Amino acid sequence: MLAPLQPYPALLLRTKDERVLIVADLHIGWEVALAHEGVYIPSQTPKILNELQKTVKVAKPTRLIFLGDVKHTVAKTELREWHDIPNLFETLGRSVPTIQVVPGNHDGNLEPLLPEAVSLLPTTGVKIGEVGLFHGHAWPTPELLECRTLVMGHIHPIVAFRDPFGYRITAQVLVKAQCDKDRLAKSILKASKVKDPKKPMETLKNRFNVTPRVSQLFILPCFNQFLGGRPVNRTGIDKRGGRYREYVGPILRSKGVNTDEAEVYLLDRTFLGTVAQLKTLGKGAS
Repeated sequence: MLAPLQPYPALLLRTKDERVLIVADLHIGWEVALAHEGVYIPSQTPKILNELQKTVKVAKPTRLIFLGDVKHTVAKTELREWHDIPNLFETLGRSVPTIQVVPGNHDGNLEPLLPEAVSLLPTTGVKIGEVGLFHGHAWPTPELLECRTLVMGHIHPIVAFRDPFGYRITAQVLVKAQCDKDRLAKSILKASKVKDPKKPMETLKNRFNVTPRVSQLFILPCFNQFLGGRPVNRTGIDKRGGRYREYVGPILRSKGVNTDEAEVYLLDRTFLGTVAQLKTLGKGAS
């Protein structure tokens, strides 16, 4: 059973033998990026670690999986990350028997920072029973389509509104969307260099021994609550003059996920409405 862990930006997956805590997007070291822009704040990693420890205490997991972007710098590693990331994982390792990381687009050179007990999973994702986990910046492996539910991070979803006085209000949200398995099958085959498959379901079975059953996708909010996020209900024109895209990542651009009718929930499980409904309410919130 997969369920949100109220009131934290996390999911808890319960199987017959395990309790798997799933979080995404810590972005440890983001303060260094601000410092390069002339904004100096102390490290917020102790606060992030404290929130993780509280989440672990509630979930009591046997396994903890991070869905990418543990660190903030993309290709290099900052001095602050060399200190904060090993310390964070060593501390968590005292409470959780197994810790794993699905690398994200910010996790270049992450492996040297991880304690030996922490393992890296494939960037293309991992299956746990009926649930497939991946970061979202790259295509998941075709095998994940056999899962009924997919879980990703990467987007940092929030909702944003403005009141009549112009005050902007934002909140982190969990997004639950329905999937079109036929479209996803065709898109993943193309990403796997299979040219224009006329019968994608049959081709997946023959080439990868995969029978797609995926029906829904969860998008996790960013665990680092200091970062803000991407409003899923924003509309209009972005700074470059193009239409604002609330979602990024190949699986969301494939049109195999019904983003407009996706359900949006606050961290306390309050249902806010669909993305399409919230776009109507959120005009002018950018």
